Amino acid sequence: MKIKEIARLVDGEIVGAPADDSYEVEKAFASDLMSDVLRFSMEDTVLITGLCNNQTMRTSEMADLRVVLIGRDKQPDAEMLELAEDSDITIIKSRYSLFKLSGILYNAGIKPLY
Repeated sequence: MKIKEIARLVDGEIVGAPADDSYEVEKAFASDLMSDVLRFSMEDTVLITGLCNNQTMRTSEMADLRVVLIGRDKQPDAEMLELAEDSDITIIKSRYSLFKLSGILYNAGIKPLY
């Protein structure tokens, strides 16, 4: 699924690095615990999180994530957006809960990471 389609489904706004129209997301992983993110291969995966800080971007870069979906209407600050752009990570922000975001993406065909 394309990044812009994910943003549309979750009534989200794309911020940070511009969405790569060729990138396909196949899986999702929801976590606020960044050490869990580092335990798995994150290829073609969107991270769903409510953790909205620089650590999220640094962890996402280490895990080779290209898309982070931030729920609960959290607002990334300027430094977080700069880190996302420098790392070529697209951030989608949404007002929905992490549970609702996970359900929407699952119903749309996105597979769980495991």
